Amino acid sequence: MDRLLLAGVVVVVAVVVAVVMERRRPEAPTQGSWAVPAQLDRADFTRPDAPWLVAVFTSATCNSCAKAVEQARVMAGSEVAVEEVEVKARPDLHRRYHIDAVPIIVVADGEGVVRTSFTGPPSATDLWAAVAGVRDEPAAGGGQEPLAGR
Repeated sequence: MDRLLLAGVVVVVAVVVAVVMERRRPEAPTQGSWAVPAQLDRADFTRPDAPWLVAVFTSATCNSCAKAVEQARVMAGSEVAVEEVEVKARPDLHRRYHIDAVPIIVVADGEGVVRTSFTGPPSATDLWAAVAGVRDEPAAGGGQEPLAGR
């Protein structure tokens, strides 16, 4: 009987200690969210007359940026302007659009409205699917043709 009572006391003490430890545990750190522009001034980028812009904000020191640029470049064509915006080459655009993490890819229509975006390098499949999705939606401003299928 004494052993059973002792075991019960040990279990209760262990539970109390566990509860106290859990309550003293600090909250998880606030998770950052990276700003993605909702609108671009197409005059800031090459080929402002192209119906679509894929802008890839990068840094030369970013290992995953090269992959993001490579995947975006295959979409370049007569309807799609693809531009890498490297932070040292274009710090003005990184500041203007509050880019504080790279790579960020934005797909903007002819009016500069960002129709889809990625933070981090997307898979080629995800990038193509997202672009296909926005090309089928009515373009902002009403008068533009959707992105031609590839």
